[in-house]
Amino acid sequence: AVYMCEVERRHPQVFQNQDKENFSRLEDPLPAVEGVTYELCAGIVDKPDLSLEEIACEEILEECGYRVPVTDLRRITSYRSGVGVTGSRQTLFYAEVTDQMRTSEGGGQPEEGELIEVVEIPLEDSMKFAYDETLPKTMGVIFSFMWFQTNIAPKLPKK
Repeated sequence: AVYMCEVERRHPQVFQNQDKENFSRLEDPLPAVEGVTYELCAGIVDKPDLSLEEIACEEILEECGYRVPVTDLRRITSYRSGVGVTGSRQTLFYAEVTDQMRTSEGGGQPEEGELIEVVEIPLEDSMKFAYDETLPKTMGVIFSFMWFQTNIAPKLPKK
């Protein structure tokens, strides 16, 4: 969706007077990186036998490579996203991880179309990252950084 928004913004003629049968090809396609965004670890709630917390732990392991016990998750809040399109409900959790909890590189499941690279943002750079408009990110990323700075960072030992 992000990629297609960029195509439409830069090449609006591609979408004008087009229907599904006569969609024209873009002669000069954008590089794939135009569709890449910074996002939080996430997953679809499609396992009715598992709690939200259990699903979150599975996603942390699959996407980021950390084995986090359910008891180590802290529920932050639930909110709506994509309100003009999907109206989906998302629940945000917080978990602290250590190198000892790492069991793999993460990366998700490429066979399901996932292209995931785990990115670590130094604490001192987190708010600069959150407000940097040149780095495409979701509102969830910005909100989570602000929540962390308000609720966790003040309790950390000063360097």
